Amino acid sequence: MSAGESLRSGFDRTVEVMKAIDIDVGAYRLSLYGVVSAIVVAILLYIAVKLAMRAIKWLLRRNHQIDDAQRVLTEKLIAIALFIFASLFAIDLLGIDLTALAVFSGAAGLAIGFGLQKTVGNLIAGIILLMDRSIKPGDIIVVGDGSSMGGSTAPGSIPNVGRVAKIGVRAVNVVTRDGKKHLIPNELLMTQPVENWSYSSRDVRVRMRVPVSYDCDLRKAQRLMVETAKANPRILNDPEPVVWIIAFGERAVEHELRYWISDPEAGLGNIQGDVFLGIWDRFREAGIRIPYPRQDVRIVEAPDGDPAPRSKV
Repeated sequence: MSAGESLRSGFDRTVEVMKAIDIDVGAYRLSLYGVVSAIVVAILLYIAVKLAMRAIKWLLRRNHQIDDAQRVLTEKLIAIALFIFASLFAIDLLGIDLTALAVFSGAAGLAIGFGLQKTVGNLIAGIILLMDRSIKPGDIIVVGDGSSMGGSTAPGSIPNVGRVAKIGVRAVNVVTRDGKKHLIPNELLMTQPVENWSYSSRDVRVRMRVPVSYDCDLRKAQRLMVETAKANPRILNDPEPVVWIIAFGERAVEHELRYWISDPEAGLGNIQGDVFLGIWDRFREAGIRIPYPRQDVRIVEAPDGDPAPRSKV
């Protein structure tokens, strides 16, 4: 007997022994051979699906005619189709009789449906987001009031914006300016207001309030504010920075400096801090004073007959 025939004979005997080791589960007989076969088939199909998805992703990345949202949507739809095909192929390959599962399939399906309700909802929400292309990888967004992304909800505070790094099956991976990754469920993006700063354009306008004293040259102060903004490399020259008087306050003339940037993911607070510091330096050189809140107290002499002097604020 040759080595090949001996190996084949040993393999056949092993299969017969594994088939002989079985247990009865109701009307269905479960053998060791069936369990091992199911495990081997599952592993092989998993490897085949992973290799197929890797090849499909490689081909889609080489196609420059579709954008990131279309590519992610195509990958998800193909992954779902491959998973369903692999499951049906495995059932047919193993010869599993689905009628044997009819006894508990209804109850199990109901339980699984309730358990996966949120997961399926997030999956469908993610596919809808990709289909209408309202949110794409690389977009700069703010969800709701920003609290879900660690932002402050105080009046006048800067919202915590984030960049969409990945749209997954269950959640969207958003990276904020703090370097933190937030997993926001897809359903939340469908039910809450979302500010997409990159939907039509990446340009974002920044507003800054600058008070100027009444006894200063307002036109010179406005010119210095605009020059300071233009000197910052992150601020766009088209449209140009502008400054407007928005109110005559109690102690200052309130101005609003408005300018545009194209990289909001790089931060808003840092550029405002740079511009404020530049305005401070330019105002000090020009002798322009920025008023600060104060309270004046005057001592008035008491008229004749009053027991004590009175103070007037």
